Amino acid sequence: MERRKVIIIGTGPAGLTAAIYTARADLKPLVLEGHEPGGQLTLTTEVENFPGFEHGVMGPELMANMKKQATRFSAEFKSVMCTEVDFSKRPFKVTDSSGTSYEADTVIISTGASAKWLGLPNEKELTGRGVSTCATCDGFFYRDKIVHVVGGGDTAMEDATFITKFAKKVYIVHRKDTLRASKPMQERAFKNPKIEFLWDSAVTEIQSNASGVCGITVENLKTGEKQQRETDGLFYAIGHQPNTGFLKDQITLDEHGFIKTHNGPETNIPGVFACGDVQDSYYRQAITAAGSGCQAAIKAERFLEGH
Repeated sequence: MERRKVIIIGTGPAGLTAAIYTARADLKPLVLEGHEPGGQLTLTTEVENFPGFEHGVMGPELMANMKKQATRFSAEFKSVMCTEVDFSKRPFKVTDSSGTSYEADTVIISTGASAKWLGLPNEKELTGRGVSTCATCDGFFYRDKIVHVVGGGDTAMEDATFITKFAKKVYIVHRKDTLRASKPMQERAFKNPKIEFLWDSAVTEIQSNASGVCGITVENLKTGEKQQRETDGLFYAIGHQPNTGFLKDQITLDEHGFIKTHNGPETNIPGVFACGDVQDSYYRQAITAAGSGCQAAIKAERFLEGH
């Protein structure tokens, strides 16, 4: 098997930053791009909160530039997924979807977390055009507009409260008549005059025009009654699923499936590091992912120096 000093599993801001740093350190990293090359930013439009871009930058453009930067320093990219790992001994074994296996002295996992969707036919094609899974990323674009948020947990309450800084009205659509959010988060949402709840309800259809989302169909799950509602934006706050299925008990995960880390990007396996949303269920921002990718790369380099 071909042996590599560093294999990076996944891309996005975390994996690409790790690729830039390890490549500049002359570690010649191999990057397995995964099922969503470039990560969730490739599904967004304008990114206005990534430092260095006064007038914003398109998500796909930012990721393409990061990849070019890593390639410039001789990082190697393969358009495959990682299907299996063996972390029981070093060198580690990594197998990709083409059936090729590699030996790796260190591994950096940056496979991210995928937003959960409602499963509506046109929701993904409307991402960035009225459908969003990131309030802190996109809330600014809904100044003085009407927004609906789907969910009943802390994330939904936090997102709805954040969006009220910009929107004139925010409706929370929840499938039940009680919230699973923590009491403080509930109270904050209940006290906000801009927030209104649609209980026992689910979004069953999204309407759009040339500009993007213009309305939704909301069904009352108890009565079956359907209503058409105008909206400028539809935010999903129903959670994220970390992309850790390929690990198959090879590494310690938390109760939600995110990789447990300590001292920054370190996992319970010496020489295996994790960065980005696959180990961060709280911030989930491009800049924090990039920062953790830098940490993972530096830790990997120092691990190699010591071994």
